[in-house]
Amino acid sequence: MRRFALATLACFAFTAAAQAQTADRVTTFTLDNGLEAVVIEDNRAPVVVHMMWYKVGSADETSGKSGIAHFLEHLMFKGTETMEPGEFSRVVAANGGSDNAFTSYDYTAYFQRVASDRLELMMRMEADRMRNLVLDDEDMLTERDVVVEERAQRTDSNPGALFSEQRRAAQFLNHPYGRPIIGWRDEVAALTLQDALDFYALHYAPNNAVLVVAGDVDPDEVRALATQYYGRLPPSENLPPRARPAEPEHLSARHMEMVDDRVSNPYVIRTWLAPERDAGAQQDAAAYTLLAALLGGNSATSHMGNLLEQTEKSALYTEAFYSGMSLDDTTFGMLVVPVPGRTLEQAEADMERALETFIEEGIDSAKLERLKAQVRASEIYGQDSLQGRARSYGAALTSGLTVEDVQMWPATLEAVTEDQILKAAKSLLDLNTSVTGYLTNPSAEEATQ
Repeated sequence: MRRFALATLACFAFTAAAQAQTADRVTTFTLDNGLEAVVIEDNRAPVVVHMMWYKVGSADETSGKSGIAHFLEHLMFKGTETMEPGEFSRVVAANGGSDNAFTSYDYTAYFQRVASDRLELMMRMEADRMRNLVLDDEDMLTERDVVVEERAQRTDSNPGALFSEQRRAAQFLNHPYGRPIIGWRDEVAALTLQDALDFYALHYAPNNAVLVVAGDVDPDEVRALATQYYGRLPPSENLPPRARPAEPEHLSARHMEMVDDRVSNPYVIRTWLAPERDAGAQQDAAAYTLLAALLGGNSATSHMGNLLEQTEKSALYTEAFYSGMSLDDTTFGMLVVPVPGRTLEQAEADMERALETFIEEGIDSAKLERLKAQVRASEIYGQDSLQGRARSYGAALTSGLTVEDVQMWPATLEAVTEDQILKAAKSLLDLNTSVTGYLTNPSAEEATQ
């Protein structure tokens, strides 16, 4: 009993420490022109991460203009009326910092990591290119060629990437999540300077942006600087609502196969439509998050890993995956790489059996508690990454969530019950929203015939 009491006290102490250390000191404000801002105080080192997030991604593009969001991300490193092309990054580097950008389905973001006394310089430069970008045909043609080559290297030359692109197009029948972020090759090659200028003028504005500043800063000083540099910028008057084409009801399962002689390890993958994290209602997403970890997270401890890799030795690798950070419905997936000599049809049957036995056997409460403890620990360790914390808020606010949702996410995961996880698992038995894909090579394909 004494050992139990000590263990219980240690557990409570750990939980209290987790709550204390993961409670970000966050300040929010909104400027008169619509710019939202989040300030995360962390005074452990004289460093700051400055991020500008735009509420526009590839899913907000006009039909026929796929890739324009990512293309504009490249063009944003060209010049303004006061800065030469490439000068932005050169100034950041000269001040001992680093910078980059990324585009997703729901947002485009730009960031710099610098000494905290360089924050004002970052704001001045980022505000400058928010509304004063200068582009010409030469800039456009050069960077368009860069994007086309990027697609050639990352997607067209990679059978796994091509396969993923084709599967996603099959998964989303009408929603623009079915388009690749980098764009379809022919559409990217046809983008024009006017396409870029129109997209920039409409979407790159303070009332369509979220500023996130994390590090050794004072919230009042950040607000004063934001007002000075961003507050004077005019909002976009014609900003459209983020209304995407609706996904119709899925009435049948889809199956696809891709054969490529560059594939070394054939695999089967199945994805289903799944709910995203919704503001004020993240419980379903939390259940799918824990389901992915229990079903196919760590190969050594997950259900699929134990059954197919360790016990039966029928698979080289197994995985279940899910990410709820999405403005609209997302996907849940399972993947099996079979051992040599085992067909993809057999691997698909193994995957289905693993799901069924997971539901039949129920959830080991001790394993679930260990998983939740790992989540609590990861939240604590995550505090060491300024950029990671800034990114969690930026991605959330540009994907329909709130600061409160970000802060409540660990507690939401903690509150998920075994029944909620099993309910999420049972939803995967409905194949109507699923796409099953085989990626294989000619020799493996011939062996099955």
